[in-house]
Amino acid sequence: MDDLVSSTAVHRLGLAVSKSVGHAVQRNTVKRRFRVLARRYEHLLPAGYGIDCVMRAKPGCYSVPFSDLEPQVEKALTKIASIVESQKD
Repeated sequence: MDDLVSSTAVHRLGLAVSKSVGHAVQRNTVKRRFRVLARRYEHLLPAGYGIDCVMRAKPGCYSVPFSDLEPQVEKALTKIASIVESQKD
């Protein structure tokens, strides 16, 4: 695992927001929310691993309040971080 750690590695975020979420304005709103949440909680991911994360929006995501999405994204990134840290050993 040591050969996978780099001081220059960056985390990358991919967003998968299909047309089933809604029309273009709704999809862009969902993407904007995910970007804000990813920036807010990216510090939870361990540095040096260059983690690639894809967030997929489900069809009902547009109607969910931002305050309900936030703990879900935080929990997901925390879980990813714990998995990466456990594989480090």
